[in-house]
Amino acid sequence: MSTLPQRESVPFSQFEQLREAREILRQEADALQAVSHRLDGAFCEAVEILQQCRGCVIVTGMGKAGLIGQKITATLSSTGTRAHFLHPADAVHGDLGSIHPDDVLLMLSNSGETEEICRLLPLVRRCGNPIIALTGREQSTLSQQADVTIAVGRIREVGFGLAPTTSTTVMLAVGDALALVTSRLKGFTPQQFALFHPGGNLGQKLQSVRQVMRTDNLLRIASDTKTVRDVFSGLAKSGRRTGAVMLVNEEGSLSGLFTDSDLAKLLETRRDAQIDRPICEVMTRQPFTIGPEAMLMEAVDLMSAHHLSELPVLEDERPVGILDITDVIGLN
Repeated sequence: MSTLPQRESVPFSQFEQLREAREILRQEADALQAVSHRLDGAFCEAVEILQQCRGCVIVTGMGKAGLIGQKITATLSSTGTRAHFLHPADAVHGDLGSIHPDDVLLMLSNSGETEEICRLLPLVRRCGNPIIALTGREQSTLSQQADVTIAVGRIREVGFGLAPTTSTTVMLAVGDALALVTSRLKGFTPQQFALFHPGGNLGQKLQSVRQVMRTDNLLRIASDTKTVRDVFSGLAKSGRRTGAVMLVNEEGSLSGLFTDSDLAKLLETRRDAQIDRPICEVMTRQPFTIGPEAMLMEAVDLMSAHHLSELPVLEDERPVGILDITDVIGLN
């Protein structure tokens, strides 16, 4: 029985490792740049087919292209385009029945001559489903039988030039472009994306402010005509509370914000007399605010950019909640 020859390690310093890694990334980046300039009207035709699809987008590919196809499927699904992956070998062994007449096929093959894809092509054509080809060769079996062909051109693989590397990077990037441009054309919103991604740190960011803000007895709201002393003595609350008082005018609209830190500054600067003056004289006027239906990630970005510890939530200019930095820490 034959055995594989033993491979010996070659001298390869960290400097050489980094140099080669950077060169690989540079070559792949160059390939992406070249393909971005090569895109033409066929890309727009493909997007139009995806946008008008009444069924599912069925993505199929073999080997490494199939793995990329699974990622493209996931991206389509999470950005408002129903999609599922179909293994081309399984398709000819019974799974062809999963294709509905309203579905669109997105077929991936760098050569355009992949055996399993070519076997599948006439079967799909017989069913009448539109076919979008994502391939490297414009003159290939796949290209000739597809309704629309996105040809990325001849891609030189990095490294030994044998394993799919640069070609799969390009295929993945074009797939992302198809999914996101189609999503934009459909008017898909971040709020809709949130429905498909409720879990994890990203899911938390995609919640609405209303879902996270403090409300009711956790709020400290007072009239802006009261003195600082009256405001703080009259708003004593047990348990969890925010570090800010939201001040309102006679109409109940927010007129300013006064924080525990602002009170400490009055004492530190020996402005004790101001404690018995109207709080409107020392409050922060026109503080940053946000609406309850805004996405939490917008609030996090706003608080991070302006170093805010509290962010009032307004509805019709009236305070309905507040976000405290401790509610969103770790999400930026």
